[in-house]
Amino acid sequence: QPQFVESGGGLVLAGGSLTLSCAVSGVTLDNSVIAWFRQVLGKEDEGVSCLSNRDNSEWYSDSVKGRFTISRDNAKNTVYLQMNSLKPEDTALYYCAVARPTSVQATCATETYVHWGQGTQVTVSS
Repeated sequence: QPQFVESGGGLVLAGGSLTLSCAVSGVTLDNSVIAWFRQVLGKEDEGVSCLSNRDNSEWYSDSVKGRFTISRDNAKNTVYLQMNSLKPEDTALYYCAVARPTSVQATCATETYVHWGQGTQVTVSS
Protein backbone atom coordinates (compact mmCIF):
# COMPACT_ATOMS: atom_id res chain seq x y z
CA GLN A 1 0.00 0.00 0.00
CA PRO A 2 1.43 3.39 -0.95
CA GLN A 3 2.51 5.76 1.79
CA PHE A 4 2.02 9.51 1.62
CA VAL A 5 3.84 12.24 3.54
CA GLU A 6 2.15 15.60 3.03
CA SER A 7 3.64 18.81 4.37
CA GLY A 8 3.69 22.55 3.88
CA GLY A 9 0.35 23.48 5.33
CA GLY A 10 -0.09 26.13 7.97
CA LEU A 11 -1.60 29.47 8.86
CA VAL A 12 -1.13 32.33 6.41
CA LEU A 13 -2.61 35.76 5.88
CA ALA A 14 -4.85 36.40 2.90
CA GLY A 15 -2.74 37.24 -0.11
CA GLY A 16 0.10 35.03 1.08
CA SER A 17 1.58 31.89 -0.40
CA LEU A 18 2.22 28.31 0.60
CA THR A 19 3.76 25.33 -1.14
CA LEU A 20 2.40 21.91 -0.30
CA SER A 21 4.45 18.76 -0.83
CA CYS A 22 3.35 15.18 -1.09
CA ALA A 23 6.10 12.58 -1.01
CA VAL A 24 4.87 9.17 -2.09
CA SER A 25 6.39 5.73 -1.64
CA GLY A 26 5.13 2.44 -2.93
CA VAL A 27 3.93 3.76 -6.28
CA THR A 28 5.91 5.49 -9.01
CA LEU A 29 4.51 8.89 -9.90
CA ASP A 30 6.33 9.35 -13.19
CA ASN A 31 3.73 7.22 -14.96
CA SER A 32 0.69 8.21 -12.94
CA VAL A 33 -2.15 10.69 -12.77
CA ILE A 34 -1.93 12.61 -9.50
CA ALA A 35 -4.10 15.22 -7.87
CA TRP A 36 -4.67 17.54 -4.97
CA PHE A 37 -8.10 17.62 -3.33
CA ARG A 38 -9.38 19.70 -0.46
CA GLN A 39 -11.95 19.07 2.20
CA VAL A 40 -13.96 21.52 4.23
CA LEU A 41 -16.10 20.17 7.04
CA GLY A 42 -19.69 19.96 5.93
CA LYS A 43 -18.90 20.38 2.26
CA GLU A 44 -18.21 18.01 -0.58
CA ASP A 45 -14.57 17.28 -1.30
CA GLU A 46 -13.25 19.44 -4.13
CA GLY A 47 -10.71 18.49 -6.76
CA VAL A 48 -8.26 21.37 -6.82
CA SER A 49 -5.72 20.35 -9.44
CA CYS A 50 -4.58 17.24 -11.20
CA LEU A 51 -1.67 16.30 -13.41
CA SER A 52 -1.07 13.46 -15.77
CA ASN A 53 2.48 12.25 -16.09
CA ARG A 54 1.31 10.19 -19.07
CA ASP A 55 0.13 12.91 -21.43
CA ASN A 56 1.30 15.97 -19.44
CA SER A 57 -2.25 17.32 -19.23
CA GLU A 58 -3.21 19.50 -16.28
CA TRP A 59 -6.51 20.58 -14.80
CA TYR A 60 -7.42 23.26 -12.28
CA SER A 61 -10.71 24.08 -10.66
CA ASP A 62 -12.08 27.51 -11.57
CA SER A 63 -11.71 28.59 -7.96
CA VAL A 64 -7.90 28.26 -8.06
CA LYS A 65 -7.05 28.76 -11.72
CA GLY A 66 -4.33 31.36 -12.13
CA ARG A 67 -3.34 31.17 -8.46
CA PHE A 68 -2.29 27.54 -7.89
CA THR A 69 0.27 25.47 -9.79
CA ILE A 70 0.73 21.72 -9.62
CA SER A 71 4.11 20.19 -10.35
CA ARG A 72 6.12 17.07 -9.75
CA ASP A 73 9.67 15.93 -9.12
CA ASN A 74 9.99 12.43 -10.48
CA ALA A 75 13.41 11.92 -8.90
CA LYS A 76 11.91 12.58 -5.48
CA ASN A 77 8.59 10.91 -6.31
CA THR A 78 6.92 14.03 -4.97
CA VAL A 79 4.06 16.23 -6.14
CA TYR A 80 3.73 19.89 -5.18
CA LEU A 81 1.02 22.49 -5.06
CA GLN A 82 2.20 26.09 -5.18
CA MET A 83 -0.57 28.30 -3.83
CA ASN A 84 -0.41 32.06 -4.34
CA SER A 85 -2.80 34.90 -3.58
CA LEU A 86 -4.48 32.78 -0.95
CA LYS A 87 -8.01 33.64 0.13
CA PRO A 88 -9.91 32.74 3.32
CA GLU A 89 -12.12 30.45 1.22
CA ASP A 90 -9.02 28.36 0.42
CA THR A 91 -9.00 27.21 4.05
CA ALA A 92 -9.28 23.42 4.00
CA LEU A 93 -7.56 20.11 4.55
CA TYR A 94 -5.51 19.47 1.43
CA TYR A 95 -4.58 15.95 0.44
CA CYS A 96 -2.96 14.31 -2.53
CA ALA A 97 -4.10 11.25 -4.41
CA VAL A 98 -2.91 8.83 -7.08
CA ALA A 99 -5.22 7.54 -9.78
CA ARG A 100 -5.67 3.95 -10.86
CA PRO A 101 -2.91 2.73 -13.21
CA THR A 102 -5.21 2.74 -16.27
CA SER A 103 -5.79 6.50 -16.03
CA VAL A 104 -4.21 8.62 -18.75
CA GLN A 105 -5.62 12.15 -18.76
CA ALA A 106 -5.65 14.59 -15.89
CA THR A 107 -9.04 14.43 -14.24
CA CYS A 108 -10.07 15.33 -10.74
CA ALA A 109 -13.04 12.98 -10.65
CA THR A 110 -12.78 11.28 -7.27
CA GLU A 111 -13.74 7.88 -8.62
CA THR A 112 -10.52 7.89 -10.65
CA TYR A 113 -8.34 7.82 -7.54
CA VAL A 114 -7.41 4.75 -5.56
CA HIS A 115 -4.68 5.93 -3.17
CA TRP A 116 -5.17 8.86 -0.81
CA GLY A 117 -2.98 10.80 1.58
CA GLN A 118 -4.13 11.99 4.99
CA GLY A 119 -3.79 15.68 4.32
CA THR A 120 -2.22 18.88 5.54
CA GLN A 121 -4.27 21.75 6.94
CA VAL A 122 -4.21 25.15 5.29
CA THR A 123 -5.79 28.06 7.13
CA VAL A 124 -6.01 31.49 5.53
CA SER A 125 -6.94 34.39 7.79
CA SER A 126 -8.39 37.65 6.57
